[in-house]
Amino acid sequence: MLPGPTTLVPPLQALRRVVALLLSLVLSFSLSACGGGQPSQKVLLSALSLQIDLTQRSIADALQLTSADGKPQVSRVRVESQQAMAIGGSKGLHLTGRFDWRLPGDPIRVDSAFDLYLQRGERGQSWRLARPTGSSNGTTQDWLIDPLPLKGESA
Repeated sequence: MLPGPTTLVPPLQALRRVVALLLSLVLSFSLSACGGGQPSQKVLLSALSLQIDLTQRSIADALQLTSADGKPQVSRVRVESQQAMAIGGSKGLHLTGRFDWRLPGDPIRVDSAFDLYLQRGERGQSWRLARPTGSSNGTTQDWLIDPLPLKGESA
């Protein structure tokens, strides 16, 4: 048995459906393109934790103290501004904002501002912490680049 007769969609309705489909495709592609260049929350937490750890070590070395045991606990990152920039000849981002953190064994959680530089990996699949170190020639910024720890590694 054959199916019953189908009703034809009026041309205006068909046009609306096609336009809606095209708009949804364009929107989904533009959203995925924007998200592809942004560091994830996990990357930001890792970079901030590494930056705190490196700063602690630097201060402890300068004061000839023993460095603190354990990694700082970083949470609740709020990015307030983001600017694309070149870092050491590669793509990078300058991010500012606020985050909560505390030292291991310390019950006090601190809300702090951050100024973070991240360099994009060569294949665009990873991020590295970039720290400005001044300029050796007076015209270009020099950088210390540190890879972010892999899951399970400590800084």
